[in-house]
Amino acid sequence: MEKTWRWFGKKDPITLQMLRQIGVEGIVTALHEVKNGDVWTYEAIMDLKNYIEAAGLRWSVVESLPVMESIKYGGPDRDELIEKYKISLANLGKAGVKTVCYNFMPVLDWARTDLYHTWADGGTSLYFDKVEFCYFERYILKREGAEKDYTDEENAKADEMSKHMTKEDNDRMVENIIIKTQGFVNGNISEEDFDPVGKFRSLLALYKDIDRDALRENMRYFLSAIMPTCDEWGMNMCVHPDDPPMQLLGLPRIVTCDEDIEWFLNAVDNPHNGLTFCCGSLSAGAQNDIPELARKYAKRTHFVHLRSTNVEPNGNFIEADHLAGRANLIEVCRIFEEQNPGLPMRVDHGRCILGDEKGSFNAGYSFHGRMLALGKMDGVMATIKYMNANK
Repeated sequence: MEKTWRWFGKKDPITLQMLRQIGVEGIVTALHEVKNGDVWTYEAIMDLKNYIEAAGLRWSVVESLPVMESIKYGGPDRDELIEKYKISLANLGKAGVKTVCYNFMPVLDWARTDLYHTWADGGTSLYFDKVEFCYFERYILKREGAEKDYTDEENAKADEMSKHMTKEDNDRMVENIIIKTQGFVNGNISEEDFDPVGKFRSLLALYKDIDRDALRENMRYFLSAIMPTCDEWGMNMCVHPDDPPMQLLGLPRIVTCDEDIEWFLNAVDNPHNGLTFCCGSLSAGAQNDIPELARKYAKRTHFVHLRSTNVEPNGNFIEADHLAGRANLIEVCRIFEEQNPGLPMRVDHGRCILGDEKGSFNAGYSFHGRMLALGKMDGVMATIKYMNANK
């Protein structure tokens, strides 16, 4: 697999020169300065592409060309937004950047409750706690009917939490769930928002009448509309699984498991309609066998995220070491190297180690932690190639 790295543009404190020195071959990035819904111009794409190539690297994957909420819930302007999306796709195709990772998750594209969960060795990683998320929904967001999505035990523990949570505790939870994890990726919420909770409630309200079937139909509509452009320019669209792969916030989630993946691939059966195989997101769902899914969908995968998780019996999960956890990344690498070699791969997220927590890195996107993970995965892939060559 091609070793790639998610890089956040020219202002990223991790420079392209640093990445080349640690063995990165391809860059995963986006035009983060472009407002969501606006066209990506050919000139802007080429400017960034030339900048990357001048450092001896290539722009391998776009992550992401955002799909606007109105497209997801089927708003009145969705056709206009889809037409703009198609123009951006065509411009990327003209520039030779052929793979686009996107998501179709309503409102919140990934969720964690603790961004610096401490390990015994002093490092940290991302963590999701169901009781804390229950508390967030019921006591901060005050979502009507939220208690129905949790067990009696989870609701009781959230009630107990409410007795000692301070304003500072609540502010930190809002920052972890709807600001720090969203604002740096052209998300719906930014650190400049005066009332992030109010804005979040208004976004949720847009999906009041959208159930699982309706969201699926809107995804099919979007993919059907853009496939002619993908065919013309050889563009590979690869949807990112829902993170975590479970229902949250009363919203439907439609890329969570084998049945979901099979549905969207068959709904628009075109080789350009594919999957971002995110081992971390998928492994956060106890229902998913990651190597089994890799074997089944290797040929329809256009991009791989290597990350692993440990899921606790109560549904909580922590992002694990890349050589541990339930994703079995060694076997996943073997499958992809044998069935669809050459795919772009990036180590997705990484622990904070060796002072990463003091750097101005985006949540989950440390430098030393990801560099260590990349070294481990590079060793795994080199071993697999050696063993395959000497069978």
